[in-house]
Amino acid sequence: MESPFLTEGLGRGLINLSELARQLQPQLETDLWKPVGQAAVVMALRRVAERLPQHRDSCVAELSLARKTGELTTRTDLTMYTFRYSEHTYECHRQLLALSAPQRGAFVTVTRGINEVMVICSRPLTGAVEQVFEHERLLLRLENLNAVTLQLDPETCDRPGIYHGILKKLAWDKINLVNMISTHTELTILLEQRQTGAAIAVLSRLVAQ
Repeated sequence: MESPFLTEGLGRGLINLSELARQLQPQLETDLWKPVGQAAVVMALRRVAERLPQHRDSCVAELSLARKTGELTTRTDLTMYTFRYSEHTYECHRQLLALSAPQRGAFVTVTRGINEVMVICSRPLTGAVEQVFEHERLLLRLENLNAVTLQLDPETCDRPGIYHGILKKLAWDKINLVNMISTHTELTILLEQRQTGAAIAVLSRLVAQ
C-alpha cells in the first residue's frame, strides 16, 4: 500500500519474494513485537501477490482512465527559472505579464509556492523574465526544456488515481520529469529535450488505447 511500484511488481511477478521478505522482516518484528520467520513472510507475500489484479486486468483499469483523456500538446525550447519569494514578487509578476501580452503564441506560466516562485517561459521571453526579476534571488535556471500537456476529462477530479496511472507509465520507462503543472483539465509535464520523444510515445499510447 505504501509503494505502488512494489505492488505492481508483485502483481507482475517481478519481485524476488525471498529478498523482499528479508528486507521486511526487521520492520515486521518491530511492528508485531515478536520474532517473525522469513518463510512465513514469503508465504504471506505469495498470498498477497495472488490476490492482486493481474497485469492485464490492471491495464484494463488504466485504459478506462485513458478513454477519459484527450489530445496532447507540446511546447519546445522552454526555460525554467526559480526565484526566492520576496515582497517584490507580485510586482515582478505583473510586469512580466504586461511585457508578454503583445507576444502572441509565447508561453509563460508563473507558479508561486510558499518560499519560491517558478517561471517557465518560451525562449523569446527569457529577456523579459531576467529584466523584471533582475533584483530577485535566482535559485535555479534550466534551459532546453520541452512541455507536454495532456488534456483531461472534467471528471478527472472525481477519479482517484488518474495522475498515478499516467505518471507510473512514465516512471516505468525511466522518463524523468523536471516539473509538473496541473489545472482542472490539463496536466503539463516539463522534460529535458532528450526525453520528450519517449514521453510523447508513452502518452500517445495511453491516449490511443
